[in-house]
Amino acid sequence: MTTPMRQRFSLALTLLAAVSTLAGAAVAAGPAAAAPAGPVTPGDEGGNPLLRDVLESTGRGYAAASNAVENSRKRQAVLADELRQIEEQLSLIGPEVGEVAVNAYRLGRIGPLSALLGSAGPDEFMKRAEGLDLIAQRDNSKLRQLREARNRASRAKSAADAALAEEQRHLATMAKQKQAAERALAQVGGIATEGFVDAASPVADPAPRSRDGSWPAQSCTRSDPTTKGCLTPRTLHALEETRRLGFTRHVSCYRTGGPFEHPKGRACDFSAQPNGFGGDATGGDKTYGNNLAAFLVRNADKLGILYVIWYRQIWFPATGWKTYSSAHGDPSSDHTNHVHLSLL
Repeated sequence: MTTPMRQRFSLALTLLAAVSTLAGAAVAAGPAAAAPAGPVTPGDEGGNPLLRDVLESTGRGYAAASNAVENSRKRQAVLADELRQIEEQLSLIGPEVGEVAVNAYRLGRIGPLSALLGSAGPDEFMKRAEGLDLIAQRDNSKLRQLREARNRASRAKSAADAALAEEQRHLATMAKQKQAAERALAQVGGIATEGFVDAASPVADPAPRSRDGSWPAQSCTRSDPTTKGCLTPRTLHALEETRRLGFTRHVSCYRTGGPFEHPKGRACDFSAQPNGFGGDATGGDKTYGNNLAAFLVRNADKLGILYVIWYRQIWFPATGWKTYSSAHGDPSSDHTNHVHLSLL
């Protein structure tokens, strides 16, 4: 074989090998590229672990501080009403005590003594003495009422001042928690948005709270109707309320693995599609997700919601809706195929 022919033959083999390699790669990649998104369970909240840590810690702190502020304001209202009643009592006692003071100044100690010495006999003396004693008791009672009312007013005022100071402390805590959440959200592209809000969203029945209005810690003690796992009573209540009010598409709550809300029974993923978790929600599926997210936000205080994620946006009580871009570009982590709900 001549040299030119060897060169052409070698080139042909090289091209054939290259074509074979590309064809093999295309065959291998073909089925995976063509496979549609399946109804698989979303990953663990699909986002930045630091963000989730901050949202959980600040969310619980914010909720506790917010409840303390509400209790403080209720206490201030009660004390203000008590102080008003005391001041009304003082306005009635004041003139009577003033009259006692005027009489005491005008008569001094000689007046009662003269009244007794002017008695015609022992019987009249005793009657006058008893009368003077009754007057003294009445005067002392008025003075005692005045002192007690003033003391109650002072205590009520001090308690009101303390309640106001407590409110200010908790408001400062809420501000710090909000700043921490905003810093964390800023790291994942958090920009304020109008989000998903609908004043016409249905109203849920409230979940039980503690006597002081706080959200008690709960364990994973109830059966999860969406999986074989468990839920907290609060999570189960939220799930039942969403279903009762018309959001009946596919849901998955408990799952094992990870340190966050799902394995603790405190989170649910609500699919936008009827039968599972598919690709990006569009059309009526997206409208369903929008309406569900708006419903959850409207009832956050009733249900004890920690945060909501939907379509690359996060709703947090301290910040409202913010964009969310630090995901993995798939429907699961972008939350474009399901609404994620985490509860306190």
